[in-house]
Amino acid sequence: MNRSLPTPIPLGLHPLPAPSSLLARVAYNHDRGVLQLEFRSGAVYQYFHVPFQSYQELWQADSHGAYFNRHIRNSFRSVLLLTDTQSVEIPSPRLSARR
Repeated sequence: MNRSLPTPIPLGLHPLPAPSSLLARVAYNHDRGVLQLEFRSGAVYQYFHVPFQSYQELWQADSHGAYFNRHIRNSFRSVLLLTDTQSVEIPSPRLSARR
């Protein structure tokens, strides 16, 4: 079976700088429920079907990294965006077991 790689969704938003030791920038597309996180390491991920409330809670958390690790990291399907505009799907271990 030949599967094509997912295409990154243009957010149409400007990422906001995050006051976090883990996250550098955060963007959210309310219409599509896509959360884009740029990490201090330079990696950029998009998380899909993220409720607006989760985005708000991420911003309001005392520790953005702790909130990310507890509530986003393994809870939503994600795609790692590479600098050469290719993308690689990174399945969440917890969600992939349900398929």
